[in-house]
Amino acid sequence: MADIDGSYEVTAITPMGEQKMTLTVKVDGEKFTGTSSGSMGSSNIEGTVEGSKLSWKQAITVPMPLTIECHGTVNDGEFDGKVDTGTFGAFPLRGKKVS
Repeated sequence: MADIDGSYEVTAITPMGEQKMTLTVKVDGEKFTGTSSGSMGSSNIEGTVEGSKLSWKQAITVPMPLTIECHGTVNDGEFDGKVDTGTFGAFPLRGKKVS
């Protein structure tokens, strides 16, 4: 399993422009807890871990109340994934580990 614990600076590439956020992740077995903070708000997150893959749902309030689903893979400190907004589509989610 990759060393996933830490902080990541990630960016969602959306039709509304780049949405930057900081993720913090602490793995415990097949689950993780952490936080997500950025222009879409700040919230505690929890999700699942499968090898080097993370998955979680997150409620946002900006630009409107919405629950997004995020999936990503950590490889050598690089985060590569997507954010699925449901009705509004899915968008790339890219970043890297900063600590």
